This record gives sequence, structure tokens and C-alpha cells, in this order.
Amino acid sequence: MPSDALQQRARDRAGELPGAELGFPFGPEWEVFKVRGKVFLLMTATTGEPIVTLKAAPEDGVALRQQHEGITAGYHMNKRHWLTLRPDADLPDQLVDDLVTESYLLVVAGLPRARRPVDPATFGRDGR
Repeated sequence: MPSDALQQRARDRAGELPGAELGFPFGPEWEVFKVRGKVFLLMTATTGEPIVTLKAAPEDGVALRQQHEGITAGYHMNKRHWLTLRPDADLPDQLVDDLVTESYLLVVAGLPRARRPVDPATFGRDGR
């Protein structure tokens, strides 16, 4: 995957998610996607390469880091709960989409029910 394609893929998927908003709270070099004010995806190239950082369940994060060379502990984030995707890896498009969606759903599940834009238990089961 070309280096900019990873971020574009993540950006496109995040933009499809209900209630997702793009902002630049850390300056123009950091794209930050939030849902109801909570971060679920960060992207930057300040590391020298365009990376994608997203939330993951700790047990999933361990398995993903073992299976994919291009997935590492979250850059400048809690290493247990966040992953960083690197563009030099051959990560399948569907995996990137799934990881962005899962990050979003983990954050939504932590919101009070009245603030959730979707039900994280059923979202995506109807083909979305």
C-alpha cells in the first residue's frame, strides 16, 4: 500500500461513521477523528512516515502486533489500548477498515447510552 494510501483509507472509513468529526486540536499536522468529543483515530506524518493510530481491545492489540509487522504499539498513546499502523506494511484494505470501525465502536461503547450515535452491539450487522 503506498504510504499516503493507508491514511486515505483510514480517513475514508472514519468519514463514513455516524457522528465522526475531523478536527486539528494538536495543530495542522495531526488529523484527529472524534465521536461525541472522544478520540478514536489520529493521523500524522511527524514521525517521518504517514501513520495511523487507533484504539484496540488489549487482547486484540497483542494478537495484531504478533501477526502484522506493520502494526506496533500506539505512538505517543497508551501502549495497551492503542495501535499504530505503518504504511510500509502490506495491510489489507479490509483490515484497515475493520480496525477503524472497531476503534470507533470501542469509544462509542464507553459513551453514555443517550449520547451514542449507534448501538455498538449491533452496528454493522445490517451491512454497514
